[in-house]
Amino acid sequence: MNSSNNKNYSPEKDFINVAAACPTVNVCDIDLNINNIKKCIDDASNQNVKLIVFPELSVTSYTCGDLFLNRSFLSKSTMGIENICSFSKNKDILVAVGAPLIFNDSLYNCAFIIYEGKILGIVPKSFIPNYSEFYEKRWFSEGMHINDEKIDLDFQKDIPFGVDLIFKSGVIKFGFEICEDLWVTIPPSSYLSLKGANVIGNLSASNEIVSKSSYRRDLVKSQSGRCVSSYIYASSGVYESSTDLLFSGHLIIGENGSILKENERFEREGNMIISSIDIEKLNGERLKNISFRDNNKNTLFNVREIEFSFKESSFKMHRYIEKQPFVPKDIREQEIRCKEIFNIQSSALAKRIEHTNLKKAVIGISGGLDSTLALLVVVKTFDLLHIERKNIITITMPGFGTTDRTYNNAINLCKKLGTGLREVDIVPSCLQHFKDIGHDPSIHDVTYENVQARERTQILMDVANKEDALVIGTGDLSELALGWCTYNGDQMSMYSVNPSIPKTLVRYLVKYVSTNESEEEISNILIDILDTPVSPELLPKDKEGRIAQKTEDIVGPYELHDFFLYHFVKGSSSEKILYLAGLAFEGIYSKDTIYKWLQLFIKRFFTQQFKRSAMPDGPKVGTISLSPRGDWRMPSDASYNSFLL
Repeated sequence: MNSSNNKNYSPEKDFINVAAACPTVNVCDIDLNINNIKKCIDDASNQNVKLIVFPELSVTSYTCGDLFLNRSFLSKSTMGIENICSFSKNKDILVAVGAPLIFNDSLYNCAFIIYEGKILGIVPKSFIPNYSEFYEKRWFSEGMHINDEKIDLDFQKDIPFGVDLIFKSGVIKFGFEICEDLWVTIPPSSYLSLKGANVIGNLSASNEIVSKSSYRRDLVKSQSGRCVSSYIYASSGVYESSTDLLFSGHLIIGENGSILKENERFEREGNMIISSIDIEKLNGERLKNISFRDNNKNTLFNVREIEFSFKESSFKMHRYIEKQPFVPKDIREQEIRCKEIFNIQSSALAKRIEHTNLKKAVIGISGGLDSTLALLVVVKTFDLLHIERKNIITITMPGFGTTDRTYNNAINLCKKLGTGLREVDIVPSCLQHFKDIGHDPSIHDVTYENVQARERTQILMDVANKEDALVIGTGDLSELALGWCTYNGDQMSMYSVNPSIPKTLVRYLVKYVSTNESEEEISNILIDILDTPVSPELLPKDKEGRIAQKTEDIVGPYELHDFFLYHFVKGSSSEKILYLAGLAFEGIYSKDTIYKWLQLFIKRFFTQQFKRSAMPDGPKVGTISLSPRGDWRMPSDASYNSFLL
């Protein structure tokens, strides 16, 4: 089946484009403000945006002071809302705009939620700050107790009014809060999320003081994570009054604990950021997160769902799709992450060594990436426990496919690290075994390969028994996902240190140790190991003595398989994974190539589960783990047919 014939994927089923906007304002100049708001709506509409969030009191501007008490000014503000409603007719975009509103002789700071010429609902600000530089209670009343109310305006009657509103289009549910609401102990968005809101908008006017922006960013990041939602934050800009305060126009779009997009603050022109929210992924996380579901049982907060329907339209992705979802983009963050992972691995192994009361470890060293990382972890662990490195029994076991490059790297690395190095040539024992089982050694099939892998494991296990030591496994998460390991061969050990680290991340970890925790000679060896093609070296080398068996030529590029693994375990459909991979690897792999390796990934992931069901103990270091005792429980005889494209 060619990829061009597979089911068409419609990204608008799973994604929605959202925008946070900070138009240029003139304080109290409602006509100018409305015109700039409309320009932003048009711009967003042209870019397939379905929700646009404006700052707090964006119709009037936030810094009007006692002018908020002028009835004529308030009346003009309401006329401005009517203007936006008229403008939004036949526009398929939900607009959240800020303006004051009189209700029962009190003034409220509100978010007006508008779609296709109609106000769907009005949400008052729950918490009114009245401390430090803020004195909003001079003008506005708290709206936290307003529920199940309706209000009439001159141009529209029976408008839902309250903090209990969720706006629903299909599986997308929008909730809104205003500025200070985010800063309190339990924000209204927490309750709204528990009642189903998966997209939260915050209309804000947060002034700038030194370091406040970092705290604000952390609030958005953490609240989106706690609520398992997206969070769209729009704050007032530099054209607000600077009599006593300065605003920067901070715009942030977060999703489930991550920041997807953020602007440069202090822009002198109107500013807008756009990102694509993965609604399907958010809903999938909520389905998996039992604590999130159970929390809902403890809240008496009731909501009114206001239903409307977005029109069907084409979708344009406004989101960078990471090629390597396991590896942070930022260099500094990479270092922090690698250091933390390295510490998790070594601390976990230290606990196991202390528990077993063993003073030695046995590890097979091939000169490849995985065994190199495992060895580095063991060395760090022994240093941590003040055990001599000579008690690390490193065994290199050259076979039919071992090249001089990997052999020399293995030998030199062990010598430089000061481990107890041994060498066992497995060729004679493998030839004897071929003879014992009646296998022709000229037939380079799976038997030929697995005999070598199991011979190596037998040597490691027997030496460990002889030396009263622990065999350390070296296989990584990518190999476990694909089953690219020999059952009861390199699949087995007494403790494993790499089982939740994918191949793409293994490279960064070895590079991190090379750069930050190694002397120059060791670093040079590690760099050459990083440059060596990935191979089990089970087939004979070529005529020039180089690696003939390259893993990625056989099973496909690891960067693709790690991408597939991440999104598959997170719950994405095969169609969605193919679509996302096409965006992430555009210009690197063709769609047909991605399709080919995705099909192989799915088949191998299902058929090789039996190896994971019997995998050794080892630490979880990231959000993805395939341990049958932890994150991933899957029958070994499940069919892959429903998951193929």
